[in-house]
Amino acid sequence: MTNASMLYVQQSLAPDEEIIHIGHFHWMYDVKAVMNIVWGCIFSLMIIFGALLIQNKVGISLSSYRVGAGGGWFDMFRALHPGIKLVAFLCFLFGLFRFAQMMVFKATTEIAITTSRLIYKRGLIARNVGEMSIDRIEGVNVLQGILGRIFDYGRVLVRGMGVGEVILPPLARPVVFRKAIEKARMS
Repeated sequence: MTNASMLYVQQSLAPDEEIIHIGHFHWMYDVKAVMNIVWGCIFSLMIIFGALLIQNKVGISLSSYRVGAGGGWFDMFRALHPGIKLVAFLCFLFGLFRFAQMMVFKATTEIAITTSRLIYKRGLIARNVGEMSIDRIEGVNVLQGILGRIFDYGRVLVRGMGVGEVILPPLARPVVFRKAIEKARMS
């Protein structure tokens, strides 16, 4: 997230309020999003090749018409039942949809710490904004798994007095984000 994409945060700043830190998604989030497409392709290919293997090895006909003796893999694919092709295509579309969903979430999320509050905005058309006053923050926890420790990303859980808790999405350098909250609390 650059300052240009922080429209809500910049528009909602009070006259004496300044941005101390901006939270950024880690590149591992992008990798997870792309892996949805990869897994969609893998499952699609598994369905198609599984159907072709069943047809060739077991002898169960899953084709809508018979392929001649000299027919290759492509001819056998063309002859597969349309329902099998549809299920394989839907698996691919599901992976593509999940990728798009994650990228839209990333593009429409703003996370910032200002001199007086923590702002967490997500959504494009339906906006969901969570704000917590810095002086109402009771505790900040950093949640990192093994890969998070290795690649320096994780979730930040912010607990507020009387306002519940906010769990932020996977951020790059979550310890630096926590330190920025502490810095804002001290000023």
